[in-house]
Amino acid sequence: MKVLSFIFLGLGFIFLVLFCKERVKACSPLAVIYKSLASASFMGIAVSALFASIAGTDNTLGFFVIFGLLFGLFGDIWLDLKWVYPNDNKIWTFAGFYVFAVQHVLITIGLFINFIIPRGNNFILISAIMIIVGVAAGILNVLFLEKPMKLKYGEYKKVSGFYGGILISMPLLTGALAIMTNFHYATIDFMFFGEVFFLISDLILSGTYFGEGKNRPVDVITNHATYYIGQFLIALAVLFI
Repeated sequence: MKVLSFIFLGLGFIFLVLFCKERVKACSPLAVIYKSLASASFMGIAVSALFASIAGTDNTLGFFVIFGLLFGLFGDIWLDLKWVYPNDNKIWTFAGFYVFAVQHVLITIGLFINFIIPRGNNFILISAIMIIVGVAAGILNVLFLEKPMKLKYGEYKKVSGFYGGILISMPLLTGALAIMTNFHYATIDFMFFGEVFFLISDLILSGTYFGEGKNRPVDVITNHATYYIGQFLIALAVLFI
């Protein structure tokens, strides 16, 4: 089953390349199909990884990661539909924000149940602080950095602050856990680096959505490359539970 995870990883990169090639040319239904297949690949990585690591271990975290990634898959499809059906842009954009938020919340719950709470009060306290700092950073970003970053959130300002807080808290949380365990737990290490790539992707995406002149081919490619690397790493984290 471990080999199957890496087969899905290879397929994921193939579909990512095909998607970027098509998406740069046009926001077409074919691009949505390639993107869906790339996202199905990270689901394949996580599910096969879960079966590979299932014997004799507590796989609660693995199940939460898989359900979280499932919401990520929904978000991938829905956000690209905004380009295919521009008249319904608002619906797809809001849907994307919320389902990706659910992905991160589910992974956080899994971490608390399977990793943080069993390790005691220090882990709980530090984790809570990281989440609070992340949420505060997301809110402060939309309140004070919109103009300096040359962005216009418009009607998406509140949801951007809500989602941004959840998003920023993830690399802070997983990074703190990795440091506290001296980077000895591959599951946490993979999650940390995955969340860093996820954050980088969304920083690029915020310019594409809310900035001007930032929907160039290089923006499209770097946004999706960093995003899928992040999701692939999060999915591979299940392999080491």
